This record gives sequence, C-alpha cells and structure tokens, in this order.
Amino acid sequence: MNYVMDTPLAVPWWRKRRATQIGIALGLAVLATIALRVFVGAAERTVRIPLANVTIATVTHSAFHDYVALRATVVPLDTIYLDASEGGRVERILVQAGDTVEKGQTLVELSNTELELDVLEREGRLIESITQLQSYQTQLEQNRIANSKALEQIDYDIVRLRRSLGRRARLVGLEPAETRDNIQDELDHDLKLQPMQAASNQKQEELRVQQLPQIQSQLQKLQEDLKITHGKLDNLTVRAPLAGRVTSMDLKVGQSRNRGERFAEITPDTGDKLSAAVDEYYLQQVHAGQIATVEIGAIPHSLEVTRVYPQVKDGMFTVDLAFAEGTPKGLLPGQTLQARLSLGADTQTLTMPSGAFLERTGGDWIFVLGPDGSVAHRRTIKLGRRNADQVEILGGLSAGEKVLTSDYSGLERIDRVELER
Repeated sequence: MNYVMDTPLAVPWWRKRRATQIGIALGLAVLATIALRVFVGAAERTVRIPLANVTIATVTHSAFHDYVALRATVVPLDTIYLDASEGGRVERILVQAGDTVEKGQTLVELSNTELELDVLEREGRLIESITQLQSYQTQLEQNRIANSKALEQIDYDIVRLRRSLGRRARLVGLEPAETRDNIQDELDHDLKLQPMQAASNQKQEELRVQQLPQIQSQLQKLQEDLKITHGKLDNLTVRAPLAGRVTSMDLKVGQSRNRGERFAEITPDTGDKLSAAVDEYYLQQVHAGQIATVEIGAIPHSLEVTRVYPQVKDGMFTVDLAFAEGTPKGLLPGQTLQARLSLGADTQTLTMPSGAFLERTGGDWIFVLGPDGSVAHRRTIKLGRRNADQVEILGGLSAGEKVLTSDYSGLERIDRVELER
C-alpha cells in the first residue's frame, strides 16, 4: 500500500508583508500612547452637570462670625430622683405622674417583713447596750457617794474619839487604863485610815470624771444608731423631699422593688434650661461661661453655658445652657429652640458660604470655576473655623474666585466639571 506524505504550503509573500505592517503599527500606537502619557499626563476625569443643578458661591474677604448653631431642647433646671432607700413590696401609690406635690407629702408606701424583724432585733441589742451603760453610770455615782460617806464617817469618828479622850483626861485613876487605851488605838487607826480613804476617793473621782464623757458619747452614739435603725422603717414610706411636679413614676401595687431602684422623678419649680447636642468638631472650643442667644417669640434672650459633658456619642456631645435673666414664660418641657453659641469675636478673614460639599470633601478640596464660568476644576484647599453659614479659608483660594458649594455626591473621583447652560 502506498502512503502520500503531507506537503507543506508556502505562505504568500503578500501575507508576510501585511503581518509585518500590522505589528509595526501596533508598536507605534503603544509608543505613542506612552509618550502622550509622559508628556501630556493622564486624561482628566470629566462630568457634565446642568448649571441649574449646582450652587455657586464667591470667595470674599469679610467678617467671620465665630458661632455654632444649636438645636436646643427645653428641660427642667433641676430634677430630683427618688430612689428606694429600702426595698419592699408596693402597698399603696398615692400620686401619679403629672401631679403636683408638697414637701413631705407621702408618695408610696412599702412593706418589708424581713426588714421589720431585723430592725426589732437591732433595736433590742441597742437598748440592751444603752441599759448597761446607764447602769454603769449609776454605779459610778453610787461609788462616789459611798466613798464620800466612808471618808465622812472616818472624820466623824476622829472628832468623836478626840472628844472622848479629852473628857477622860480628868478621870485618870478613876477608870481602867484599858478603856482609855482602846479609845486611843481606835483614834490612831482612824487617823491613819483618813489619808488613805481621801487618796482613794480622789483617784476614783478622777477616773469617774474621765469615764463620764466617754459614757455620754457612747450613749449618744447608741441613741443615734437606735434612731437610724428605727428610721429604716420610716424609709418604707416614700415622701417628697421638696415641692414640685411628679414627672415620672412607673409603679404598680404588688410590685417588689429592690434597694436603689428608681421610684419617681420630681421637677421643682426652679425654672428651665436648654440642653443641646453639639458636633464633636467644637469639643475643644466650647467651655462653661460662654454666651449664647435664642429668640423666643421674636425676642432675643441671653444664655450662658453652665456645663459641658465631654462624652461623645454618635459624633455629638451635650451642653447645658441657663437663661441669664430667668426662664421666659410660656416654655414647655421638650420644646425645641434654635440658638447660637458664640465661640469668639468677629474677625476679618477670607470666607465663603458653607455648603453641602463639606460632607463629601471634609473641607480638603473643592471645585473652582474658571474665568468663563463654564468649567470647574478640582483644587486642594485648607479650611479653618466654620459655622452654619460661613467657612473660614486658610489656603488654596483667593478673594473673588467662584466655587461650587452644592452636594458632591458621585463627584469624589471627578477632576473636572463642565456646566451645561
């Protein structure tokens, strides 16, 4: 059997020439692209936006009003919290939220059998201790009287025996000598005993004088402990510490409440203040004593920052502001007011209106319009202080330049904006 071998086909000359030309063309295109990027730079990322959809502002040299706008809420100037001094079962609820109460008025009555038994036991121990101290005090007084009587008796015997010896001096030889000797011995004994009894009395009196204040102090302390112990039962009756309005109370008859749990809140009639949340950007600039203003019914009122709470939550911190001339009439708890907190004096500087662009750029860059107003280019800038209406410019812009201050959503990676008229 005969096999036919494959015969290689020759490439036509015109195909070889065409492939070479295509390779050379592609190479030249790549080289041209590289050269263009080197000498011209990457192409600007451009977007077209209707002129009606943007806000244009002018950079000016003007007074910067250093303030921060506040959305403040009316809250009571003082709030009294009533917490359970002793736990127990709620037996009676005599007031409700919204009621006006007087100082000392009964609000809630509790019961606690275990506490009552404990108080009775402690009272018994305290009364026993008081009785023992009082008995010891009585014994000291009785000892003092007995010692005084003993010394008085010795003095009396000495006088009596001396008189007896004086009378018997005339009866020498008429009565037995033994009788006179007995009287003399008894007199000598009393004379020796007299200074001993006097010294003992003095020593015991000094000790008694030292012990009496200590006994009195211990008795007073025990009496106070007894009063405190008995007062624990009084704590089962919750009373208003001052006059005011009950603003919060969440209790039910039959509930068991533990010591330290909150019973109610009372707002005294001492006026109102404003509480406002401030952006954490101003945390280092806000301090107690700064002045703010608020308009209520077209009438301006002065405020003063009384307290700054440095805890930051959700990018905000809280300040309290008090009315400088007393709380205006007609305010309601929870009412919202617009206030302005002054951070410093007005200064002449380079400014522009504040705008939504700050949320996207953080104040690091902005679109600046060209001379013809049809194209805006991205530019790095540096901003300083800001308020709700103005922004201070520290670098990157000049007076008279026009900028886009509207929202930059979707423009974060754009270098050039063309405005369509």
